Amino acid sequence: MRRITAVLTFLALAAVFLQGSFNKVYAAGFIIRNTKDTIKNIAALDTARYDSLMKRMANGDKTGRWPVKNAPLPLPGAILPFNRVVAYYGNMYSKNMGVLGEYEPKVMMDKLKAECKVWEKADTLTPVIPALHYICVTAQADAGRNGLHNLRMPFSQIDKVIAMAKTMNALVFLDLQVGFSTVQTEIPKLEKYLLMPNVHLGIDPEFSMKEGSVPGKRIGTFDADDINYVSKYLAGLVKKNNLPPKIFIIHRFTKRMVTNYKDIKLSSEVQLVMDMDGWGGPDLKKGTYKYFIAAEPVQFTGFKLFYKNDIKNGPKRMLTPKEVLALRPSPVYIQYQ
Repeated sequence: MRRITAVLTFLALAAVFLQGSFNKVYAAGFIIRNTKDTIKNIAALDTARYDSLMKRMANGDKTGRWPVKNAPLPLPGAILPFNRVVAYYGNMYSKNMGVLGEYEPKVMMDKLKAECKVWEKADTLTPVIPALHYICVTAQADAGRNGLHNLRMPFSQIDKVIAMAKTMNALVFLDLQVGFSTVQTEIPKLEKYLLMPNVHLGIDPEFSMKEGSVPGKRIGTFDADDINYVSKYLAGLVKKNNLPPKIFIIHRFTKRMVTNYKDIKLSSEVQLVMDMDGWGGPDLKKGTYKYFIAAEPVQFTGFKLFYKNDIKNGPKRMLTPKEVLALRPSPVYIQYQ
């Protein structure tokens, strides 16, 4: 037993050295704080702690929906629910699509770090991991050269986002607004990035125009079949390349945006988050979360906060972290636009 422990200790220390920091590094999707934690996270999933945290995430839910029943346990290295992810969303070419592109990189990253500290203070029991949620395929009113009403960002821009994330040990989410295209067409184009352990994925049903409407004219939709394709694709990458589980974000603020949610399939390789993406005053946002996220459980939940749109109308204030954490279930993914 001592020999096994020694070997695990050596491997854990080697992993820390390779990341270049003893203080706080990411390995297999976890924040590693010391050698003991490293050994535990590499060796096996702490199922008792996982179950306890899932129950805590339900936050006293009385409906029986949360935590989700019969969900598979994740592979070792799972980020959720051991951590909360706080992400900045946007596109590097636009100051209007979100905070990620609104400010110069250093200013943006300093703001994100400060926001993470706010969430750490609001819930001292859950470590916070920063993330950059980058829209790498943007929906367009114009059909464009490909006729698909979308614009794919050059890899050079994705590379810049990944480089920025590296400076602050942040995760990266690549987000798709497919327009007239499909997830089956768009996701394989990003495979070289999705093979990176710290890169995850998001899709936006709002801009999936299956009925042929121009993006922005109507709210689009994804079906469980689309979501299952993405999950299966990500799970295949995880299995084949021995990666930690991927986080998969689906944005939602209407019922029609996600159809046949009961047919969505879960796996140990993918952690699926339904992210409440609507903007407005506190009561409107809480209602949207209640009816379209909490009432149709899949696995984990997220919540988007808009620095500008949430304060357009009365009472002209954003929900506080304390108010968001009081939701049932409590969101594990927080996004700012």
